[in-house]
Amino acid sequence: MEEAVQLYEEIISQIYFIRGRKVMLDSDLARIYGVKTKVLNQAVKRNADRFPVDFMFQLTQGELSNLMSQIVTSSWGGRRKLPFVFTEHGALMLASILNSPSAVAAGIYVVRAFVKLREILSMHHELSERITDLERRTFEKLDEHSDQLLMVFQALRELVSPKQEPREPVGFKIGKS
Repeated sequence: MEEAVQLYEEIISQIYFIRGRKVMLDSDLARIYGVKTKVLNQAVKRNADRFPVDFMFQLTQGELSNLMSQIVTSSWGGRRKLPFVFTEHGALMLASILNSPSAVAAGIYVVRAFVKLREILSMHHELSERITDLERRTFEKLDEHSDQLLMVFQALRELVSPKQEPREPVGFKIGKS
């Protein structure tokens, strides 16, 4: 049971938000499914009709650079082509075309990890809605403590939905002096 929880956590940590979708990199899925990235991508090419745009897409150079700046330790090393990313449906389709027992079993874990992430995000949304409702009901009855309550609600809102500010890339900067 503990191994399954660790596997879910590992998979969830490899799910990224790109173009407003939850996706996983081809290299991460290949490792989980027990195949080489090249083999995975060849299987996708042979079955291209099973992977519409809402199942998978290829990252742009800008998206890849942004993703790599967020992930301090990069494992892409010597890739010559931009990676593909797969949505939950694409990850499941991959498991079906790879068709090995380990890929099918891993596919189930991947889908469950996507579902778990969706549940977590739903809880955050529900909590945010409850805070908004409580805030509305509280401020209908304004009193001398309204400023303090406003600060409390602002702090709660920031905890529930942290700001998505662009991060500064890690590393040395070469600039003009």
